[in-house]
Amino acid sequence: MTDPIPTLLIHTRAELAAAVAAATDEVAVVMTMGALHDGHRALIRAARERSTFVLVTIFVNPLQFGPNEDFDKYPRTLEADLEACRAEGVSVVFAPGRDEMYPGGAPSITMNAGPLGEILEGASRPGHFSGMLTVVEKLLLLTRADVAFFGEKDFQQLALIRRMAHDLELGVEIVAVPTVREPDGLAMSSRNRYLSADERASALALSRALREGATHTDPDAVLAAATKILDGEPGIRVDYLALTAPDLGPAPPEGPARLLVAARVGSTRLIDNVPLQLKGH
Repeated sequence: MTDPIPTLLIHTRAELAAAVAAATDEVAVVMTMGALHDGHRALIRAARERSTFVLVTIFVNPLQFGPNEDFDKYPRTLEADLEACRAEGVSVVFAPGRDEMYPGGAPSITMNAGPLGEILEGASRPGHFSGMLTVVEKLLLLTRADVAFFGEKDFQQLALIRRMAHDLELGVEIVAVPTVREPDGLAMSSRNRYLSADERASALALSRALREGATHTDPDAVLAAATKILDGEPGIRVDYLALTAPDLGPAPPEGPARLLVAARVGSTRLIDNVPLQLKGH
């Protein structure tokens, strides 16, 4: 059985401009760094529900990797990624090289993520969000996106992209898609493949801690319940556990909130988060 719409693979800005100009529906964009998994496929399916023209970008962005991070070993699986995109009915895959995205070399002017980019992930990974926002803005402009889909798993990234689109009046709708999990509860991530069997077992403490925390409605009880589980797993080194408002501001005494965690399991850094409702005392 052949795809009703063959997926077009392109690599250059000129090809991208031509493909977008020929679109007969909203331009729905899913930005990735490749190594696609079911979390990415959920983003693509959400985009397909919105538009008949879905454009997936695949680019491992060097600007968002720190000096001691895994840019060189980050998985590059273009053929498998293309198969996944074809199976999901993607219209166009834009897979530029570094010179195509940054033709003058590393940009001298980049996005400033502001105060929101300096907490949580930003405190642990200086410069990460500046590099991420820079490439996202470039891709939003190059693809002329009407709507773009991002996963809630990278919740701080989602919050920053929403803020950038609003503050800079980019004219693009940002749609959030819930986190997709493995059957055992581990949030899907391209980095999960780095985990050994023992490390993966330890990593399950992250989602278990979040689930337990979310069963409580008092802020102190939420953090205490999650901390107890994390402290009981010697195989992980917690970077942060934070309870915040949905916009990552201070947690309210009651109402919607977000519980976020980051930890190292072996040499692999993992993040996860869940929504919850607080009721206070």
